[in-house]
Amino acid sequence: MERISYRRLAVFVLVITLLVHQTKGLNIEGQHLLDIKSKLGDKFNNLGNWNPNDSAPCGWIGVNCTNDSNDPVVWSLDLSSMNLSGYLSQSIGGLVHLTHLNLSFNELSRSIPKEIGNCSSLVVLTLNNNKFEANIPKELGKLSFLTTLNIYNNRLSGPFPNEIGNLSSLSQLVAYSNNISGSLPRSLGNLKRLISFRAGQNLISGSLPPEIGACESLGLLGLAQNSLTGEVPKEIGRLKSLTDMILWGNQLSGDIPKELGNCSSLEIVALYDNKLVGAIPKELGNLKSLKNLYMYRNGLNGTIPREIGNLSLATEIDFSENELTGRIPVEFCRISGLQLLHLFENQLTGVIPVELTALKNLTKLDLSINLLTGAIPSGFQYMTKLDSLLLFNNSLIGSIPQGLGVYSQLWLLDLSINSLTGKIPRNLCKNGNLSFLNLGSNKLTGNIPTGVTNCKTLLQLRLAGNSFTGSFPSNLCKLEDLYAVELDQNKLSGSIPSGIGKCYALQRLHLSDNYFTDELPREVGNLSNLVILNVSSNFLNGRIPTGIFNCKMLQRLDLSRNKFSSALPPEIGSLSQLELLKLSENELSGNVPVQLGNLSRLTELQMGGNSFSGGIPAELGGLSSLQIALNLSYNNLSGAIPPELGNLVLLEYLLLNNNNLSGEIPESFQKLSSLLGCNFSDNDLIGPIPSLPLFQNMPVTSFSGNKGLCGKPLRECNPPTSSLPFPQDTSNKSTRLGKIVAITAAVIGGVSLVLIVVIIYFMRHPVETVTPLQDKPTSSTVSDIYFPPKEGFTFRDLVVATDNFDERFVIGSGACEYAYTMKVTEKCDIYSYGVVLLELLTGRTPVQPLDQGGDLVTWVRNYIRNNSILSGILDARLNLQDEKIFAHMIIVLKIAMRCTNISPLKRPTMREVVFMLNESSKREVNVDSSASDDNVSSPSHDTYFNDESG
Repeated sequence: MERISYRRLAVFVLVITLLVHQTKGLNIEGQHLLDIKSKLGDKFNNLGNWNPNDSAPCGWIGVNCTNDSNDPVVWSLDLSSMNLSGYLSQSIGGLVHLTHLNLSFNELSRSIPKEIGNCSSLVVLTLNNNKFEANIPKELGKLSFLTTLNIYNNRLSGPFPNEIGNLSSLSQLVAYSNNISGSLPRSLGNLKRLISFRAGQNLISGSLPPEIGACESLGLLGLAQNSLTGEVPKEIGRLKSLTDMILWGNQLSGDIPKELGNCSSLEIVALYDNKLVGAIPKELGNLKSLKNLYMYRNGLNGTIPREIGNLSLATEIDFSENELTGRIPVEFCRISGLQLLHLFENQLTGVIPVELTALKNLTKLDLSINLLTGAIPSGFQYMTKLDSLLLFNNSLIGSIPQGLGVYSQLWLLDLSINSLTGKIPRNLCKNGNLSFLNLGSNKLTGNIPTGVTNCKTLLQLRLAGNSFTGSFPSNLCKLEDLYAVELDQNKLSGSIPSGIGKCYALQRLHLSDNYFTDELPREVGNLSNLVILNVSSNFLNGRIPTGIFNCKMLQRLDLSRNKFSSALPPEIGSLSQLELLKLSENELSGNVPVQLGNLSRLTELQMGGNSFSGGIPAELGGLSSLQIALNLSYNNLSGAIPPELGNLVLLEYLLLNNNNLSGEIPESFQKLSSLLGCNFSDNDLIGPIPSLPLFQNMPVTSFSGNKGLCGKPLRECNPPTSSLPFPQDTSNKSTRLGKIVAITAAVIGGVSLVLIVVIIYFMRHPVETVTPLQDKPTSSTVSDIYFPPKEGFTFRDLVVATDNFDERFVIGSGACEYAYTMKVTEKCDIYSYGVVLLELLTGRTPVQPLDQGGDLVTWVRNYIRNNSILSGILDARLNLQDEKIFAHMIIVLKIAMRCTNISPLKRPTMREVVFMLNESSKREVNVDSSASDDNVSSPSHDTYFNDESG
């Protein structure tokens, strides 16, 4: 009995103990935490020790309590980077003693609970890198002790609440990378202790409130990549503690306030990519602590203030992509620590100051796309830290400093589109760092030095548009990383070596407009990464090597204007990535392969000027991406035009002229709604012309030479019957009518007074007969849409055809007509019309000596690029003393240059030419080239002269 009594007593004591413990239970803050946990997803069980049986949560992971042993409370909750999901419970508001809350780097979603405003003791709130959404709760404004608010990298939306201005203790407000919108609250000015305000990459609009100037402690202002508008407030000059001003990527406008120069602590100013205008304030020279000044991609104008030279601590200055004028200040040389200077794409003039060569720490210099003249300072070759030098698209002359690359780790050199002469420096790659070399579009001569062709680090070699001689540099194919070679428009000769097949990394190979001979090596098929191959305008012959069809990555293939012969291999259809195929002006024969229909990505197909025979494959109608042109002209094609071609609804130019095609023009062509030009002339077509409005508005010459065609713009298909016999002299009248129509096609070209003067002169001094160039293809990259003028047709023929320009051939008041090509059509032959204008203006024939470009268009372009006074381009036999006539001729010269633009898409239509010529005859022109609106003295920046062929 006694033993049982002790056993019962022990059980009783245990029960009492458990009851006492259960009565005490988990404290209230622990219960709030358990509720918070219940709303979270914890897939890695990081909160596994949150035990509801504990009396207090002080030992739980992430929870810190005060040291008060009697009644400890939670003062810190850090659950950052625990892979938690779910959402934050309203119970967070029960942790009224919480001073630090960190939930960053999780995947919490939904809104930030407004109850967090009850955590009145909060000092640091860190919620960044989650998926919180909806508005920022205005209840945050009750946290008067809050010093740090990090809510960046979430999905918060709506505006900043005006109550944000109540956070009188706030020093860090970081809210970038959200969807915050609306205007910034003016109450921000109340935050006197605010040191850092970062809210970039949002949707904030409106202006930057001037009240921001009251944030007297502000050191970092970051609002980049928003939609801020209006001016930068001058009140920003009150921020004496501001070190970083990051406002790029907005739509700020107006002037840069000169008061910015009062922010004496500024180290970084980033105002780029806005809409700022006006001058760069000279007061910026007061910013003695400034290190980085970025103002590019705005509309700033005026000159660069000399006071910029006072920024003695600056390391990077970028004023590029503005409208700055004047000279480059020599005072830049006083910024001894300058490492980057970008002034490109402005309108700066004068020479490159030799004083810049004193910047021994300069690593990157970009002065490209300006109006700079003179020579490249020789001192650049001694700048030991210079690794990037870009001076392209200026008017620089002289030679390239031959020591470039000797003393520095030169990485990028681009001197293209200037007038530099001499040879390529041999030591550009001496230090084994050169990756990008572009010297294109200059007047450089000689061979390509082995110091370049052996440069193992070379990635791009661009030397197009010079006068380099010698053979293809076979050493290039030893460069394992070389992916772009552009040697087009030079005087290179000989065979393309079979070693080209070892350039395994090659993606772009441009060899057009040279003197390469023999066959294209079959080893080109080893270039599995090749995307662009252009060998046009050479003297290559033989068959097209089938190996080329192993280059499955090819997107652009141009073999035009060579002497390739035999049939086009059917393997052409295996180049599934091909977007452009040019085979024009070769000696190819046989049928057009039906496999061309497999090239589903093809946008342009040029096959004119060959000897293809047979029919047009119906499969070409399946090329749904064909947009720019389908050119099968000047071949021996026969049979009917496939109605399937009517499926090419994106097509802009269709050229089927000068073949032996028969049958009717398919009615399906009425679906060609995108067509801008076409030519069916000189075939055996019959029947009515489809009622497509474009066809009916095309010149007669687009359909001439087809005896059986009828309908607008030709004769009616069903003329009314007449009892009178058909006139015997119909053919003679028809011939005369054809001549009149051909002349009419160029009618408005004669409305300009200058053409009248020139034509009257040439009536007395006829030009020589034009013969086609046989020795070398034209050096200008003329589109395949252009075809040479009728052989042997001279100005004398025109005089005879028009009975010495009898008045009955004149259309319009005081106009004379001239139709040199006999095929003036919309766009299709606008190039040849431009050549006619150039012949009249210069007194030269279309063929020019090879050392002067080989053709008239190239000769004129070279003359314009190299001379500021254009009177020397005009025929010396003409009277150029009359200022009005001279100025008028210059305008017509510009029109001619637009007509002969390298890109067919950038040439005007004949209607536009008509308009320009009509307007030019009405216009009073200021012949002072220095003050002229046409800015003839700077042809490279003139709308008409600018060649944007790329």
